[in-house]
Amino acid sequence: MVSLCLTPQSNFSFPRPIPTTAIFSGDRAVRKPFIRAAVSKSTADVAAVVSGESQLLSQPPQISPPPNPALRRVSPASLQYENGYLGAVPDRSNAGDGDGGMTAMRYLTNILASKVYDVAIETPLQYAKKLSERLGTNFWLKREDLQHVFSFKIRGAYNMMAKLPKEQLERGVICSSAGNHAQGVAFAAQRLGCNAVVAMPITTPEIKWRSVERLGATVVLVGDSYDEAQEYAITRAGQEGLTFIPPFDHPDVIIGQGTVGMEIVRQMKGPFHAVFVPVGGGGLIAGIAAYIKRVSPEVKIIGVEPSDANAMALSLHHGERIMLDQVGGFADGVAVKVVGEETFRLCKELIDGVVLVSRDAICASIKDMFEEKRSILEPAGALALAGAKLIASTMD
Repeated sequence: MVSLCLTPQSNFSFPRPIPTTAIFSGDRAVRKPFIRAAVSKSTADVAAVVSGESQLLSQPPQISPPPNPALRRVSPASLQYENGYLGAVPDRSNAGDGDGGMTAMRYLTNILASKVYDVAIETPLQYAKKLSERLGTNFWLKREDLQHVFSFKIRGAYNMMAKLPKEQLERGVICSSAGNHAQGVAFAAQRLGCNAVVAMPITTPEIKWRSVERLGATVVLVGDSYDEAQEYAITRAGQEGLTFIPPFDHPDVIIGQGTVGMEIVRQMKGPFHAVFVPVGGGGLIAGIAAYIKRVSPEVKIIGVEPSDANAMALSLHHGERIMLDQVGGFADGVAVKVVGEETFRLCKELIDGVVLVSRDAICASIKDMFEEKRSILEPAGALALAGAKLIASTMD
């Protein structure tokens, strides 16, 4: 399960957008988030390590990536608010459509023409009867866990790779991932007949990196975090002429993920009120919002993040991309310190806010999904349900 739709059974409305420092839920009074000091010192450099049967790096790789613009380092604890309240509502007082990115109409037309269905399936949108009856709101589950690689990530990876010139495919591709994007790239490379190298943190569960190897990719376990694996992948791409396939921050990847939103609109038989989407780097929610906000602007697009991995919420709160000084790893599929540049631009322009959820709420949603559909989700896959339940439970 990757996203969740709400179609209320009774009077149910979201309030108008409010400034990014405010929190709301239903018709309740506006509240302010609990905010502590936001800036922290930079983290120390960590050496890269590789283990297992994949490639072994006994010494840290020499990484010299191009310098990134300085980002404010922020603690996840600096922006927290009560469960069930919607925060990080973007400030669109100075919104415009001319800040250099692809326009909403171009995203829409490219999503409609996407090549993802060469490899992806149109996953079902299933009604959650038990949850709907319990909470008095109609819940619909978008089952991206039923894809060939058990994740929506195949959509964005294939959409970008299928557009590469033949010469680039022949040289091969490389990516960095904690698991799901890696499998998407490996599966796409297998279908397109090109070589793929995948850099994964050494903390990646063995079951994930072995799954990538079984799809024919070369796995390199390197670094203690996704960011270190990404640095290695970008550097190696430049050294060997490989094409780097980013997990979220590229228009073609966002377009591929946007086909999820296209399917939701097509599959819903009547009006719906909100779509809750898990957020890591922001590729999925940016793609869904780019499509749905163009064809059904009244629908609320709401992100859901773990309270200890809230890079998008903090970026929207500050009005600029920030870097988390640390990130919780329980929902490892969304454990990202910095959201994408293009994904942030789209989220700031299109989404309606972010809900923060605790580990307990995530675990409860994993249990709910098992009881509802006899499917066991990874923590990141249960985020959308956790956020939607919290919002629904606080509505009058």
